[in-house]
Amino acid sequence: MKKNSAGHARYSGSLRKHWRWSIYLALTLLILDGILFFRDRTAGIIALLFTAAYFIAIVVIYTWYQPRILQELIRFAASFGQIQSEILQELEVPIALLEADGHVLFLNDQMCSLTEKKSSFRKNISMLFPEINRGTIPVSGLERDVQCSYHDREYRAHIQRISLTDFVAEGSLIELENGAENLYVLYLFDETELNRYIVQNRDQKGVVGLVYIDNYEETMDRIDEVRQSLLNVMVERRVSKYFDTVGGLLKKLEKDKYLLIMDRKGLDMLIADHFSLLESVKTINIGNEINITLSIGVGTEGKNYQTNYTYARGAMEMALGRGGDQAVVKNGEEMIFFGGKTQHGERTTKVKSRMKAQAMRELILSMDNVITMGHAMTDMDSFGAAIGVWRAARTVGKPAHIVLGEINSNIRGWVNSFRESKDFDESMFITHEQAMEITDENTAVIIVDTNRASRAECPEILEHAGAVAVLDHHRQTMDTLEHAALSYIEPSASSACEMIAEILQYFEENVYLSSLEADCIYAGIIIDTDNFLAKTGVRTFEAAAYLRRCGADVTRVRKALRESFENYIAKAEAVSNAEKYMDRYAISQIRETAIENPSVVGAQAANELLDIVGVKASFVLTAYDNRIFISARSIDEANVQLVMERLGGGGHLNMAGAQLTGVTMEQAVLRVKEVLRVMTEEKSI
Repeated sequence: MKKNSAGHARYSGSLRKHWRWSIYLALTLLILDGILFFRDRTAGIIALLFTAAYFIAIVVIYTWYQPRILQELIRFAASFGQIQSEILQELEVPIALLEADGHVLFLNDQMCSLTEKKSSFRKNISMLFPEINRGTIPVSGLERDVQCSYHDREYRAHIQRISLTDFVAEGSLIELENGAENLYVLYLFDETELNRYIVQNRDQKGVVGLVYIDNYEETMDRIDEVRQSLLNVMVERRVSKYFDTVGGLLKKLEKDKYLLIMDRKGLDMLIADHFSLLESVKTINIGNEINITLSIGVGTEGKNYQTNYTYARGAMEMALGRGGDQAVVKNGEEMIFFGGKTQHGERTTKVKSRMKAQAMRELILSMDNVITMGHAMTDMDSFGAAIGVWRAARTVGKPAHIVLGEINSNIRGWVNSFRESKDFDESMFITHEQAMEITDENTAVIIVDTNRASRAECPEILEHAGAVAVLDHHRQTMDTLEHAALSYIEPSASSACEMIAEILQYFEENVYLSSLEADCIYAGIIIDTDNFLAKTGVRTFEAAAYLRRCGADVTRVRKALRESFENYIAKAEAVSNAEKYMDRYAISQIRETAIENPSVVGAQAANELLDIVGVKASFVLTAYDNRIFISARSIDEANVQLVMERLGGGGHLNMAGAQLTGVTMEQAVLRVKEVLRVMTEEKSI
């Protein structure tokens, strides 16, 4: 921009107004002259002469002093601009001036000293600080903070946008290219010490934990008294030594329960170690038939120790609800899981079943109406369990209903059999709309075969019900239904039908099951155990024996469970097209087909793939209803439930599933492979 010389300059702004008002006020003397001239001509002439002299003096003074005043102003502006430049240059804060693309226009002395660059450095700022680039320079906003580092020091870079119209300085230090609209000022603040203190403060925060021995009584009952004391000492010593390495304080509360106090730094070490104590304690063997397993619940990031203890209790409840043999870290609403890779021990007592049966009976008796439902896309296990709950409610004289959505081929034949039978009324099965109409504060809603409210057949009725009960055999997840009046979650059970069969035996002395009801519940056990091959224990066979006594017939059930020719062909194709991944996992696909329930076929195909030598786990992906259903199966060498949790699903150690939306089949397969690779490297599967 070309500067005007002082001789050609003119006043402007407030200075010009000042001079104009001086002239305007001087003109008022003419009014005085007129008044005097009207009173006395001689006095008026004298005053007019003085006024003329006054105006001449003003003109002379203005003409004489104008260039000198302007010169003084220019000198002051130049001096002030130089002072600004020196202040900017010598400011203790490192400063850089950038273009929109990150090109450096100016570095002050502190920035040059920090970066060891000369003031003539004109390359992109990302060469010095990779974190600062075109993506982090504010475009829509006026300013932004970016965390960056340089030579082992940590900085907070404050980037502020300024308009060129506001960037005015005489004797500018830089030359701007034409077309530039905005500049960016970068300030660097060293936060190395602050971050170090923040880390130290975080590391010193208190953490509360609980450590339980899962199977203490069962283990001690199977060894002699001499070895019991030795086993006790060995377990306590190994647990104490493990937590001593991270500075933890362990206090024994009961014979099988410990309280743990440590700091956050110690917890981080345990997390990095993946709580190896879970596996280490299993190696203790002094002749005991059952390996010792632990459950660990840890609470952190609470405002005080009391809050962390509450978190620890919640984490322990989750660990036990998932079958034990795992560690759960609860950070507010977030939970992190470790372990849980072994099969749940079989239940050796029916006390819990008897207690839950009595609790469910009292709950039903306290309400006027009972509604039961399984999970969405009802399968044979959830349907059979719902039939058992329906029968229990009718036994004590309460009206009961089963909520069904879309009736798929898995249960269509069974539903038709109930509807055609004269022993069952039409109100036995109701729709979502009907359930919404009749649910009120005097209604008990009993959910079977899922503990997640979002997966229930009709979750809308839960908030209107007077009481909610949960009966499930899947391991708990973070979104488990809370505040249930009755919760019976038993991961060691083979199926929800097995659990309801046990409950019916203790519900009332004379619970009568028709042959159709017994067949239905029996079929649920067969499906979930893959014909008594998976997750089958003594209690499973006892439940099956009870159902046989009630009239269940193996032949009828087998005929009812036969599959269509199309389903069999689809399953065979899925098995034949499977690929082996990492030489231990079988992965196959079932794309959109004409079969009605391809996800069921996928689950059956996953079971078939386990019969192949060397396959530790199988995963069959099925495209259906704009979603990708994943069926995961294993025998005892891999925990597929942990794999499915990484993908947003869940289930059992050897039988789990997940659903993916918004992805193609190819993308879903890649996600499964990536999770398997990562978890195998972590040794967490």
